[in-house]
Parts: sequence; C-alpha cells; structure tokens
Amino acid sequence: MPHYEKTIKSEDKFVGRVIHVRLDRVELEDGSEANREVVAHPGGVAVAALTGDNELLFVRQFRYPYKEVLLELPAGKLEKGMDPLENGKRELLEETGAVGRGYMTLGKLYPSPGYCGEIIHLYFCRVDHYDEQRLDEGEFLDVVKIPLEKAVNMVLRGELPDAKTQTAVLKTAMLMSMGTPEL
Repeated sequence: MPHYEKTIKSEDKFVGRVIHVRLDRVELEDGSEANREVVAHPGGVAVAALTGDNELLFVRQFRYPYKEVLLELPAGKLEKGMDPLENGKRELLEETGAVGRGYMTLGKLYPSPGYCGEIIHLYFCRVDHYDEQRLDEGEFLDVVKIPLEKAVNMVLRGELPDAKTQTAVLKTAMLMSMGTPEL
C-alpha cells in the first residue's frame, strides 16, 4: 500500500529571503489529521573539487546558526531558474577562484526531510585552473586544500560536521577508490 499525506490547508507563517515557513494541516493514511511544520528552501549545490595533487578545495567560514567556524566544500543556494550544475560551477569559481572540468553528479542530499524541503545537489570535478575569487558582498572565507585521504579521516573523526561535506567527501573517496574517473 502506498504511503501518503494529503494537504488539507496551508498557512504561511514567515516568508523570508532564503526560507519560507508554513504550517500545513494534513490527512493521514488512516483518515486522522495532523499538523506539519514545513521550511521551504530553494535548494543548494556543493562541489567536491579535486586538484591534481588529490587535494579537495574547502572553504573556512563562520556559520551564524552554530556560532562557529566550519570547514565545508564550496557550496551555495540554488538560484531560482538556474541549472544546479551551472550554479555549482559558479559557486566554485566565486568562492575559490577554481574552474573545474569533467563534472560528475554525486546525487542529491535531503538534509532534514522531517521538516525541510531543501535538496542539495552534489558534484565532483577536477580543478582545471584558477581564476579570480569572486566573493559575494558580506561573504568572508578562506580557501583550504586538504588531501582527500585526510579529509576522509576528518569526516570519520567528526571534524567535518557539515552533512553535505561529509557525503560528498566520502562519495568522492569511493569514486576514486574505484579508479580515477577519466575527466
């Protein structure tokens, strides 16, 4: 039997620049009703960019919700109407100054499916060359190169708590262990 929840009504609670919060009333499979709090998000993209020396490009930046500095793969919000891959290429260039080649999808990530509709598109590429970093206004970060093997160990030791980064690092390592992709 297929599982489902039918939306009965939806009420906007907050509409912001990045997120939209609503309270939905749903009918469950057994006919009873329940509330669902939903955070709508335009989605995002992250890129595991590997150098010729098998180093991944990371960015180190302050993340306000956690009040701490995190190391993450280059990433950003999916711009409305923009192809996720093109968005990823743009984010990589803006944040690191790197231009990638041979992009491959690493799939999609649903960071918090219990309440948030965000989908993060993950990509792998090889760094082809460097251009100028093009940070957004109010964006402050450092670019850090970390050998892939060390990044995997950092994930396993809990030193890279960001979900998209963990997933893309481990998928990249698995991809590389199966043989270097011809890019």
